[in-house]
Amino acid sequence: MAKATTKKKSAPGSKSIAVNRQARHDYYIEQTFEAGLVLQGWEVKSLRAGRIQLKESYVILEKGEVFLFGAHISALLSASTHIIPDSLRTRKLLLHDTEIIKLNNAVDRKGYTVVPLAMYWKNNRVKVEIGLAKGKQQHDKRDTEKERDWSREKERIMKRH
Repeated sequence: MAKATTKKKSAPGSKSIAVNRQARHDYYIEQTFEAGLVLQGWEVKSLRAGRIQLKESYVILEKGEVFLFGAHISALLSASTHIIPDSLRTRKLLLHDTEIIKLNNAVDRKGYTVVPLAMYWKNNRVKVEIGLAKGKQQHDKRDTEKERDWSREKERIMKRH
């Protein structure tokens, strides 16, 4: 009698699709939100293949709705023949009304923006982590880099001794 082998599945919330590292470099992230994403079939297939770029994307708030703009999802070669894929189309984000109001009020204040931070799978659905952010100036970016370098150097010194 043959034994059935069981494959361990990874946790559904831990599957990262893409991370926007540039956003954490350019902005102070004050608050994060989890948003659903309205996608077409070919986009989901492309996301499963990891063909997305969040680097130059941002979030727009218009008329009580939230949209992801500038996220580049490139189509697979095996995409359907009757669909013309638009890799840079504006995609709608799904948030609760209270979250949309909170974001809208913060964006109306000076200097706040909403940026996508990461995209991941959660219960077989695509979720986007968006952050309420305030822009860093050049000297702030340098300070952050110096702190990171110094902490790395401290770890090296502590390892040696």
